[in-house]
Parts: sequence; C-alpha cells; structure tokens
Amino acid sequence: MTIRILCVFLILILSACSNELEFSTKEFKEKSTILCKENCTEIKLQIPFTTSNSIAADSINKKVFGVVKELVYVNENPVADNDYEGLTKAFISTFESTRDEYPNSTFGWDAKIEGEVTYRSKAIINLEINHYTFTGGAHGFEGKQSLLFDPATGKKITNRSLFKNYDAFKKMVEKKFRIKYNIPLTGNINQTGGLFEDDTFQLPKNIFFTSDGLLLYYNQYEAAAYAEGPKELFLPYTTINNYLLIK
Repeated sequence: MTIRILCVFLILILSACSNELEFSTKEFKEKSTILCKENCTEIKLQIPFTTSNSIAADSINKKVFGVVKELVYVNENPVADNDYEGLTKAFISTFESTRDEYPNSTFGWDAKIEGEVTYRSKAIINLEINHYTFTGGAHGFEGKQSLLFDPATGKKITNRSLFKNYDAFKKMVEKKFRIKYNIPLTGNINQTGGLFEDDTFQLPKNIFFTSDGLLLYYNQYEAAAYAEGPKELFLPYTTINNYLLIK
C-alpha cells in the first residue's frame, strides 16, 4: 500500500512538471531588397514562444501573436497575416510598393519588437513586449506592453482582476503619482500639463510584476506629451500586499 501511494505521488509530481510551460525566444526578420546606403528598411521580431503541448500554451502563443500583429501596422491598419513570417514579409512588401508610388522618398521603414518572460509564479506569467515602429513622420511609435496570463489556462488576466478593491487601489496610486510628479494633491490631475482623458486619473494599461513589487507604466501620450517621455511608478509589495489578489 505504501509503495502504491508513493508511485501515485511520483506520477502527480511528474505530471505537474510536464505541464509547466517552457518558453524560448524565436527570431523572425526581413530586409528590403531595395538598394540603400543607410536607414535601410527592415523588420526584426524576437518573440517568446512556448512549445509546451497544452491548451494554455496555444492560448498564450495566439494572444502574443495578436498583440504583435496589431503593432506591425501599416497605414493605421494591422497587417493581415496569420504567422510571423507572413508579418515580416508583408511589412517589407508594403514598404516596397509604397516606395514605387513615391520614388523620391528617402527614408526607410523600421520595426523592432522584443518580448521576454519577465516574471512568473504559480498564479501568473508576465510577458513584456518592447516595440518600435517607424513608417514615416516626425518620429516612430514606441513603447512597452505588459501581458499577464494564467499559467494553468493560458487566459489573459485583466488588470482589474489583480486587486481586491480596484477603486481603492487607484485612489492610493493617484496620490503617490501626484507626489512623484509634483502635481498638487487637489484639483485637476492635468493642471501641470498631463494628458489623462476627461481630466480624470486612470491606472495605466500596463502593469508589470517584478520580484520586489509592481511597476505601473504609462507609455508616451497616455499620461503626458510625447516630449516628456513615459511615466512610471514603482510600488513595493510591502506597500500594496493588502490590495493584491494574486502575485
């Protein structure tokens, strides 16, 4: 009986290990064949990819691809392709056809996207996606995104579901944000030049888990003008543990 129980226990351990999601980085890149001396058009993607044979792995891979597809846009529309090779080729071919229409154009396009797993626990997997694209204009479009997943199901975790009381957490964060960026504690949140929609403080779309706490990250234009760059606020777990449902 003891041996049988031990065998069952070992099987459960091995099963748990085999179901753990493993990630590796895959690279996809393409370069225009149009002759150029500098600023040559190219696209380079470095994507965290899980090869584990599970529904959770498939779900995560599909969601990451969806995010990358939205970022590799042309003329404000997502590129219509169903795999990473297709995305890179479509980006280059669109540039080359545009160059044919405007042969006097001297600038090239550029797209760089890098992703990695920056935090994981039994309850959460956090992927960070850093991106930069340039298809003309005064400057490129850059930023970072935080993707939060349930390791067991592969489903995306919403920011609101991270907290016991979302509104109470937001109220606490607003005070700390005002203090850090020298905004008076009373009055319009945008009184010093901020860009919060409807003049109302909001938590950022991107919340990153670290070993020591949460990093709240506002990309350019989400809280302030482009020239001011991104805004961020770090909150140690010792300060916010009472607000968190998972970590």
